[in-house]
Amino acid sequence: MGESLTHFSVQSVLNLYVHLQAVLTVGFAFGQPQGTIGLRTTPENDHLRMRAAGGPFKISLFADLHFGENAWTDWGPLQDFNSVKVMSTVLDHETPDFVIYLGDVITANNMAVANASLYWDQAISPTRVRGIPWASIFGNHDDAPFEWPLDWFSDSGIPQLFCLAVNSSYSGEEECDFRGTHRTELMKEEIDYNVLSHSKNGPKDLWPSISNYVLQVSSLHDRQMAVAYMYFLDSGGGSYPEVISSAQAEWFRHKAEEINPDSRVPEIVFWHIPSKAYKKVAPQFGVHKPCVGSINKESVAAQEAEMGIMKILVKRTSVKAVFVGHNHGLDWCCPYQNLWLCFARHTGYGGYGNWPRGARILEITEQPFSLKSWIRMEDGSVHGEVILSS
Repeated sequence: MGESLTHFSVQSVLNLYVHLQAVLTVGFAFGQPQGTIGLRTTPENDHLRMRAAGGPFKISLFADLHFGENAWTDWGPLQDFNSVKVMSTVLDHETPDFVIYLGDVITANNMAVANASLYWDQAISPTRVRGIPWASIFGNHDDAPFEWPLDWFSDSGIPQLFCLAVNSSYSGEEECDFRGTHRTELMKEEIDYNVLSHSKNGPKDLWPSISNYVLQVSSLHDRQMAVAYMYFLDSGGGSYPEVISSAQAEWFRHKAEEINPDSRVPEIVFWHIPSKAYKKVAPQFGVHKPCVGSINKESVAAQEAEMGIMKILVKRTSVKAVFVGHNHGLDWCCPYQNLWLCFARHTGYGGYGNWPRGARILEITEQPFSLKSWIRMEDGSVHGEVILSS
């Protein structure tokens, strides 16, 4: 990294970038429809619908993609290319109704571009080109400030850099910018230019926390009848501390009491960084009952503090499970009082760890209600099936 990139190296990175852009335009799988990006003209309905003929509602969780990591090397763009292949494999095997980007979509602390939405757009493209709606939340790397590599200050100096402007072809003349792109800008770009996005800027009184909102999964026959509520919370990190604040916890409580006062409708919760409760249930030396999973290769890296969200969740009998990412070497689900605490599966080739990639799948059935989950791996195999609604 300390040496300047050669002309061959720069050209190979550029060629890979162009190839990746072509892949993201037409989709990886043969016969996939082309996607289009248009400025949103009307708000999308928050309600998602169950499948016809009583079929289940299926969700894919893509966690820790880390697009844009080490973009000044050959290695970085290759990881993004491989991440697209993982997502494409999962989407083509599972054909989900919805996708959730579970944080650390990009590695902003490695980005010299003026607008990180370029890489965010690449990450969501495999979902968009297949016409699948999605929602996203933020992780600790998504708006982290640029980290200057120490090697850049050695005798060899800063390597030759090229920075691409959003929606531009490469000219070699764009100026690099190390200021980063804030959560508000990333969310605005996603919402404004993607009609399939169900992501939201949350209440302003919760800022700097941004991705706080709720979506309803509705019955096929009555869109006013909720089958499940999905809550999304911003667990911080990057530009501010890694925490779900007391204000966010109170927002969740008030929102849940407003839309689901009798706790009749099952509730599912998503954020990026595990709460300290995950440390309490973490299995030791492998994964064993009552936990279900296949990798337990590191300690839980929890939020900096617990500000009340877990106390609220455990008091609601309607909350079935919490899903997080952040730890690349964990994919287990463990019971915690009356609910389940689950990790997703490291999906992206960016980020630390060499464990095989995959994605956690959720399946919601309406009558009778059930929430089932499993892991779909990049080689197409499946493991770790667990019922989370019993």
